[in-house]
Amino acid sequence: MRRSKTVNIGEIISALLKEQGLEGKMAEHRLINSWEDLLGRSVAKATTNIYIKDRVLFVRLASSVVRNELMLMRDEIVRRLNERAGSEIIDRIDLR
Repeated sequence: MRRSKTVNIGEIISALLKEQGLEGKMAEHRLINSWEDLLGRSVAKATTNIYIKDRVLFVRLASSVVRNELMLMRDEIVRRLNERAGSEIIDRIDLR
């Protein structure tokens, strides 16, 4: 016998995350994990630390050359990372 009110497991998990207030943290996690995918392996190797605080993505880089290149592309990187995360997670990037 088939139930008439079946719900997709993905919908249940999304509703639970939203109810618990964890939806934003999951989006931040997706954004940080997409750093290497969007910027490439060489940038990821030069990245020593990355985290989000108060809608700002803080990125510590070991290479000044990579840092200067990313400074020129900051607005585009913010747009692409937010697009990949699925919502407006960060407003700017602080490269150190």
